[in-house]
Amino acid sequence: METAGKVIKCKAAVAWGPNKPLSIEEIEVAPPKAHEVRIKILASGICRSDEHVVNGSLSLVTFPVILGHEGAGVVESVGEGVTSVKPGDKVIPLSMPQCGKCVCCLNPKCNLCQLNDIHNFTGQMADGSSRFTCKGQQVWNFACTSTFTEYTVVDETSVAKIDNKAPADKVCLIGCGFSTGYGSAVNVAKVEPGSTCAVFGLGGIGLSVVIGCKVAGASRIFGIDINPDKFAKAKELGVTDCINPRDYDKPVHEVLVGMTNGGVDYTFECVGNIDVTVSALQASHFAFGTCVIIGVTPSSSKIAFDPMLMLTGRTLKGALFGNFKSKDCVPKLVSDYQAKKFNMDPLVSHVLPFEKINEGFDLLRNGKSIRTVLTF
Repeated sequence: METAGKVIKCKAAVAWGPNKPLSIEEIEVAPPKAHEVRIKILASGICRSDEHVVNGSLSLVTFPVILGHEGAGVVESVGEGVTSVKPGDKVIPLSMPQCGKCVCCLNPKCNLCQLNDIHNFTGQMADGSSRFTCKGQQVWNFACTSTFTEYTVVDETSVAKIDNKAPADKVCLIGCGFSTGYGSAVNVAKVEPGSTCAVFGLGGIGLSVVIGCKVAGASRIFGIDINPDKFAKAKELGVTDCINPRDYDKPVHEVLVGMTNGGVDYTFECVGNIDVTVSALQASHFAFGTCVIIGVTPSSSKIAFDPMLMLTGRTLKGALFGNFKSKDCVPKLVSDYQAKKFNMDPLVSHVLPFEKINEGFDLLRNGKSIRTVLTF
């Protein structure tokens, strides 16, 4: 049936408020306006950032909202003026847009396009509204994407065309988790051959960092987690030393400093916990170590540490989406995956039908999954 230019009724997982299960509802998805793209979602990963909204720790988000920002799909229709994609193209929606015009897009050092919705979470399209309604009520967009729905509408700046042969249930991870972790190693830290790395938190993001460190040629990769069930997968992907902080009677940063002659070259915080961030900073070498913040912390978080940690020569830095310029880099990452430059497949621990989305969140909360991918 021809749907271009018409309202589409479909299923979506609506978050009506914090600390409530997502509700599978019938919603209406309006046609794309000028410079917008309507996408039929094929697969979507469940990310810890989505859980932060569900449990209320990301308090800036407006409800009701359709979450999800790690998807892949096919273009159903396009609005006036869209030139980069056409109906039938396989695409990845981008939570980090790339307008190509703002000061950040024009600066080769960063990727934080000023059209991003990650700072303020307005949930709005460019005209200040949303393309979703449910039960007569407007439902807001999340992070320029909203992938927990059979159909979504995004701005043209927030979509990248990829190879039509790429498997949606695998490459959807490039929409957030994989790119964020992998890029933190290769773009943000710029891990060098022969260096030492320590990854705090061995979930989907942390294991993507591990893949990046291994591709970059790190000689020793420490994986730190309080859940030992994650160690086998971590070793499979490149971790050389697994450490459970609960196995030691001293702080884990002291353990790492003792094992590395003064500290690790590159450390990565992949949990979203300020105490872990300080620990990762302390574990980096006092004179030349670099600590990269990746995990998203609750909105109220503030960090404090002794400034002498920095004065001796450490670097503390961070970036979103692995500092990849999204529209430019996502198609290349998909091609690199297809060429087997790296293997993301082990990151997908569970595949569930979309209707079982709340089961997927339970797996995440209980530490039973690395990445759950929902299929539509």
